[in-house]
Amino acid sequence: MKLGVYGGTFNPPHKGHISAAAAAAAGLALDKLYIVPSGIPPHKQLPTGSPTGIQRLEMAERSFRSIGVAEVSDMELVRGGVSYTVQTLRRLAADHPDAELWLIVGTDMFVMLDAWKNVTELLELARVAVFTRRGGERDAIRTAAAGFKDRFGMDAVLVEHDATDISSSQLRRLLPGRGGASFIEDETYAYIIQNRLYGAKPDFNWLRQKAYEMLKPSRIAHVAACEEEAVRLARRWGADVGEAREAAILHDITKRQGMDDQLQLCREYDIMTDAVESVEVKLLHAKTGAALARGLFGASQQVHDAIFWHTTGRPDMTLLEKIIYMADYIESTRRFDGVEELRSLAYSDLDQAIITGLSMSIEDLRSRGIVPHQYTEQARDWLLEHKPRYKRGSQQ
Repeated sequence: MKLGVYGGTFNPPHKGHISAAAAAAAGLALDKLYIVPSGIPPHKQLPTGSPTGIQRLEMAERSFRSIGVAEVSDMELVRGGVSYTVQTLRRLAADHPDAELWLIVGTDMFVMLDAWKNVTELLELARVAVFTRRGGERDAIRTAAAGFKDRFGMDAVLVEHDATDISSSQLRRLLPGRGGASFIEDETYAYIIQNRLYGAKPDFNWLRQKAYEMLKPSRIAHVAACEEEAVRLARRWGADVGEAREAAILHDITKRQGMDDQLQLCREYDIMTDAVESVEVKLLHAKTGAALARGLFGASQQVHDAIFWHTTGRPDMTLLEKIIYMADYIESTRRFDGVEELRSLAYSDLDQAIITGLSMSIEDLRSRGIVPHQYTEQARDWLLEHKPRYKRGSQQ
């Protein structure tokens, strides 16, 4: 039986790790490949703000599922303290006394192998396979391998694979700027975004794909137009454009759900509903959509609130809440009497546009025998009592 051990911080795991592991599993004909996230790495400190060991384990489990012989192990995390590979190999050798053990490392770790704890014992426990990220690393491997051959009698095996030119440190720099998604397995990236690890913000193309999958096809055009409108309004009035995009992309993600499903989401997320909302699915989707935006996509409180209030409005709305309310109202696919005037007003006097939009909604509901939600009337009345703040030439 041939067992491989591939350890590291996996902070975060990426497609380069996966392709290397797959190449090692195939090239060495392994029966099992243990993926072992380290606890405290001996050769480098985990960067400040790194995910917990459990979170790195969760990411690894999501990332390596495509490799049939791979098994993610928590043995180093459970053991605690500094993670020395020799201890892991001792454990596996004891558990599998008849197995042939292979230690799989990258070039950076291989060239400093003689600095590892109890390296002589380590090399007695396992053979070593090394893979490269770049073709130029082969010279460094050959030089190190020759030295290790002289000192330890060790013959290293080179694992050939198509390297992905990315590193975890590069990804940690990319993720806060909405980059890096293409280098990470989708399920792992979703976990990173859901928990906003590394200060990550979602790639907009990825976010659109996920949001659109939750919509009826007929609603996608509206959401896309709402995003465009929200971005224009955010730029006009000085709001965070990224947060406006997120809120607009996600604002209708539960719109297709029926009343029973909406109420189930309310129970799941402990959402309080009033007498009007409990019988009006149109009102509930804003609350449940906000909950899912935060629960599935790690949306900030500001984005959550903008989605939460985009249907009824509320007294003393934030700038982002106003922008999403208005973008939803006047986006380019909307067709109703007065929409052109309202669109123009939204860019010259945002507060007056909100007052007008709220008043139009109230009048429309009453004309159809529907009692407007209390927050809609309160939102309008609050604005009428305060001096409008967002007029042409102003910017918050």
